[in-house]
Amino acid sequence: MKPVKLIVPLLALMLAACNVNQKDDDMEPLPPTGTENPETPVEEPETPAAETPSDRDDDDFTVPDSFQPEEYRLEDAFPGLTFKEPLALTHDETDEDTVYVVERHGLVYSVSLEDSQEKAVYLDLSQVVDISGQEMGLLGLAFHPQYKDNGYLFVNYTKEGKTFISRFTHEGVSPVDLSTEKVLLSYDQPFSNHNGGSLLFGEDRYLYIASGDGGSGGDPEDNAQNLESYLGKLLRIDVDTEDQAYLLPEDNPFKGQGGNILEEIYAYGLRNPWKFSFDPGRNLLIAADVGQGEIEEIDLIESGGNYGWNRFEGTSTYEEGSSIENHIPPVYEYPHSEGKSITGGFTYYGDDMDSLKGAYIYGDFISGRIWALWFDSDLKAENHDLLDTDLMISSFGLDKEGEIYIIDFQGKIYTMKEED
Repeated sequence: MKPVKLIVPLLALMLAACNVNQKDDDMEPLPPTGTENPETPVEEPETPAAETPSDRDDDDFTVPDSFQPEEYRLEDAFPGLTFKEPLALTHDETDEDTVYVVERHGLVYSVSLEDSQEKAVYLDLSQVVDISGQEMGLLGLAFHPQYKDNGYLFVNYTKEGKTFISRFTHEGVSPVDLSTEKVLLSYDQPFSNHNGGSLLFGEDRYLYIASGDGGSGGDPEDNAQNLESYLGKLLRIDVDTEDQAYLLPEDNPFKGQGGNILEEIYAYGLRNPWKFSFDPGRNLLIAADVGQGEIEEIDLIESGGNYGWNRFEGTSTYEEGSSIENHIPPVYEYPHSEGKSITGGFTYYGDDMDSLKGAYIYGDFISGRIWALWFDSDLKAENHDLLDTDLMISSFGLDKEGEIYIIDFQGKIYTMKEED
């Protein structure tokens, strides 16, 4: 039997799991501020949305015909190193064997995979970010596909009751100069929780942004279904411009709809899509959406798709209110008897574990369980247990070779290995 975890106050992170089926009326809202909505003309062709690391070719993402998991173990990725409330791990687009670890309190460390006994401060936003709420802080990091040439990195952080999506420029010296910040987008957060946080570039070179429903419990402001709100959405913008904050992709689903509909929206009806990722082998965009009081879900995101929150929690009716039509149910869900806060991961295409090729690896922050979701040729999902751990799994990450890392909010980072 696993030992019982000690959940300290800060560990409620991204978890709606701690919000039972009632509104959190005792939560104090943050001070209201204005919402920025830059003018954003468009000029880009339609392209696929799957992310493919620049130094890997299509053969690296071949999906096997079937899936049969083996036995696995965890291995400390960086012996001797610990981190303070780590939330993400990623890599840049250079030839360096380096990964970057994001801490909620505002620090990003670079770690060399060749000498993994030392970490160096790469970005320090500790005096900038607001961490007063359990799900606030520095929440996401993504490197531009041409980072090697332009030095651009993008972050998602909270400050002054708002989410900020900003670009910084690494000019060859670390830590990154904070004066290089270019704020691309900011929007109000009415409560301190459900801030989303993930950032990823697609193969289309557009930046995708995960946004939670604004918090409290049950989406009391009905943000997820509101196309005039940035909250409860997956957003998509074109950052390859210097004249403006960003551009709008021509094929964004609500482009040209008129009125106050936000043209940055790519998909909506999400509660707290804390982590999402691209499956380049199947050309899928997969989001793990944290549930309310009963169900955790995994969604296959389509352009313009409505994923049902808060009228539905998973496939179950949740909230009475105006009906919605043609919402997209989850491809997979699990009840709170198995876990209470889903942490999305990545589809594995690395070389170290042949048995996991083509499987979507994900876990749960509360239960510590790690699973593999396998999609057949009709995209029907089949779930497999991999590991039962004592970790507080806040995130998964990939290095440039496609090897997967498991981030423990308690301070350690692990890799997975097949048992000999």
